[in-house]
Amino acid sequence: MTQEINNAAKITGGDTYLGIEFGSSRIKAVLIDKDHAVLASGAHNWENRLENGFWTYSMEDVFAGLQDAFAKLAANVEKQYGVKLARVGAMGVSAMMHGYLAFDEKNNLLAPFRTWRNTTTGQAAETLSARFGFNIPQRWSIAHLYQAMLNGEAHVGAVAFLTTLAGYIHYRLTGEKVIGIGDGSGMFPIDSVQMCYDQTMLDSFQQLVKEHGYGWNIAEVLPRLLSAGIGAGSLSPEGAALLDPSGTLQSGIPFCPPEGDAGTGMVATNAVRQRTGNVSAGTSVFAMLVLEKALSRYYPEVDMVTTPAGDPVAMVHCNNCTSDIDAWIRLFDEAATALGAAYDERTLYQTLYKKALEGAPDCGGIMAFNYLSGEHVTNLEEGRPLLFRKPDAAFSLANVMRAHLTSACASLRIGMDILSAEHVKLDAMTGHGGFFKAEGIGQKIMSAALGTPVTVMATAGEGGPWGIAVLAAYMQNKAADEPLSDYLTARVFHDAKSVTISATEAEAAGFAAFMEGYKRSLAVERAAVEAY
Repeated sequence: MTQEINNAAKITGGDTYLGIEFGSSRIKAVLIDKDHAVLASGAHNWENRLENGFWTYSMEDVFAGLQDAFAKLAANVEKQYGVKLARVGAMGVSAMMHGYLAFDEKNNLLAPFRTWRNTTTGQAAETLSARFGFNIPQRWSIAHLYQAMLNGEAHVGAVAFLTTLAGYIHYRLTGEKVIGIGDGSGMFPIDSVQMCYDQTMLDSFQQLVKEHGYGWNIAEVLPRLLSAGIGAGSLSPEGAALLDPSGTLQSGIPFCPPEGDAGTGMVATNAVRQRTGNVSAGTSVFAMLVLEKALSRYYPEVDMVTTPAGDPVAMVHCNNCTSDIDAWIRLFDEAATALGAAYDERTLYQTLYKKALEGAPDCGGIMAFNYLSGEHVTNLEEGRPLLFRKPDAAFSLANVMRAHLTSACASLRIGMDILSAEHVKLDAMTGHGGFFKAEGIGQKIMSAALGTPVTVMATAGEGGPWGIAVLAAYMQNKAADEPLSDYLTARVFHDAKSVTISATEAEAAGFAAFMEGYKRSLAVERAAVEAY
């Protein structure tokens, strides 16, 4: 009871920090205290839609989800502590990186939101990568913009502001057209020495703008970059009403820079220092490795982004991870329900994930592709989820589940092999995301995929929304010139609980054997895309 009273006092006194993150399938709000402990949370589930050839979310869904997640957080605060959530010490917003949100000079949305999931910008990405001598993935905002230019889309001439989902929500809540440098690094290449967009590449792109006859300037269209720890405005009265229509939440709350989910994942796993890395596995899967030195050249499979503090990071991103696993589990759920079984969702997932560990390390002759959408690492613009097997395969539930979990890591392994060849060194790899929620199982499979131990921290379950709340706390509480890496190590993770798991030699060898078949079977996946 004493702790609840203390927490209630923190909440009423505004001695708390709020983080809200827009993930692919869930919007989550997390409230933490000065010790970075979670006090309460609230969540809203949502899904993207394929409309007119683009994966998108409507803006109505964005703000309805924002309000619902916050309302559920506020309700949980009142239920647990008997007080209303009227103020916080600082807050921040994070979201899926990349994508295309373009606005005119009156801030009208010019085209439906095009998310990171779209693989429709191949021509633009290829042209810009060659022009810049720097990998521009299809997901990046600048690739979407240039593809719209190449397509001659009517709205491009009116573009006055381009941003990410986090950047737009931040603008609606504060009036500030800014972005965290980590999120910005997924829009346009960054100069990590000057902490700004790369000027040579800006000039090069501006020449393309002129050649296409547009009057706007790319440097003015992109949001202003801010590094972690710098103030990014405050909650406006209009923003407070948008976030909390009940009118309880007060305006004036300081905001940290809006960040991308990759950056908050790095924070949530204490992976912002050189030679550290993290792997986020949920709807998509990506690995981030903070580099000691630049790679020898650019690779189409590897993104160069930054930490929220602006340090260079090699990122291997794959569009597909757990969505097909979820679809198969829903199918098993239908069968079990039809038979009258009674269980909760957690039990279902835990049971089926654990079953995978009973399967053969090489999946026993079963092959799976989890490509719900296209996958740039393997040069596929569309996806077709597949499960097939050899006639003599051991067709068991264990092997089927192992094949699904192994397949979820396979495209990532292809990209990570490039970094291994570049002799990128790692002292620690930390995992977070839904793939790791079944205790130890996702870690075991991912360790076999990456050839390194994988650590999951107790905080990993909160993930990105907790990470952006920590960035808000860092902005308010850091000592003068205290680097983000030092703040995380000394103040956030000094006594963090974690579990580290390594795959056995047999499991690593089994994964390698699966990968040999996987690479050969990409021809089957391509044929499926062409035929159906």
